[in-house]
Amino acid sequence: MKVPKKLRWLATLSMLIFMLLISTGCTEKIIVLNPKGPIAEHQRDLMLISTVLCCIVIIPVLILTAIIVWRYRDKAGRKASYSPNWAHSTKLELIWWGIPIAIIATLAVITVRSTYALEPSKPLKASVKPITVQVTSLNWKWLFQYPEQGIATVNELKIPQGVPIRFEITADSPMNSFWIPQLGGQMYAMSGMAMTLYLQADEQGKFWGSGANFTGTDFAKMYFDVDSVGQDQFDQWVSKIKSDSPVLTLDGYKQLVEPSTLQARSYSSFPEGLFEMTVTKYASSHNHGMSHKDMLDMSTSDDHDSTHGEMPGMDMSH
Repeated sequence: MKVPKKLRWLATLSMLIFMLLISTGCTEKIIVLNPKGPIAEHQRDLMLISTVLCCIVIIPVLILTAIIVWRYRDKAGRKASYSPNWAHSTKLELIWWGIPIAIIATLAVITVRSTYALEPSKPLKASVKPITVQVTSLNWKWLFQYPEQGIATVNELKIPQGVPIRFEITADSPMNSFWIPQLGGQMYAMSGMAMTLYLQADEQGKFWGSGANFTGTDFAKMYFDVDSVGQDQFDQWVSKIKSDSPVLTLDGYKQLVEPSTLQARSYSSFPEGLFEMTVTKYASSHNHGMSHKDMLDMSTSDDHDSTHGEMPGMDMSH
């Protein structure tokens, strides 16, 4: 049965509208497209700009492909022109070479600028002092240490709204990737190295965080809640942990390192220099450009700020 031309166009238009409505409605559910911080917002905009620029080429190509297949199909009485000796058109050559080259050049400029603007170890501009959180990837859990507050948590991250967070990230396990999609992109957690990542939550709420790298049997359970709260609530939370939670000892940390999955828990204190000890015990064996004096300096240093965002005494060029 032959389908009327108007009915075909109506079906096509309905499908396009349906796809548009679906994609629009899913934006809130696709968390990388629903940013809650300045870094994630810039990354979302970069993805959208790149997608739009690519669509300038992809959509016309797909439409023309369908038109050509339909117009030049094998059909009795076909009226489409047939030019077997046609070989060159300067105008068409300029179009199908010039437009892609212009788009690629535009993407290159945008990507380079965004790469420098979104450098992970670059401090965020803010009127308040950043809070440092030391992140250690374990099998199969996350340990968060707050050196300024003197507390630690497992699989629970609470941060004050509007305050930049300076994450110092390492691993006491196979390499993983620290990721809070609504706040920013991934940063690898590697043994013997301390990577720096600045993020910030502009809104209060609970966000999802996880490990984004395969690390064994229970890697899928390496997720955690990120709770963005007001400064007063954050201070009350710190005080509650200090008064109600147990102490994390070295023996307790050795038990945490053992492969296992855990629910969220908290500690009122942790051994001084625990993060630095975790980094240097692998750095000494892996020899990431560190001398014995560098490791001693790092273990005793209270200043975690450096020009390029790395831990003092560490050569991050490796």
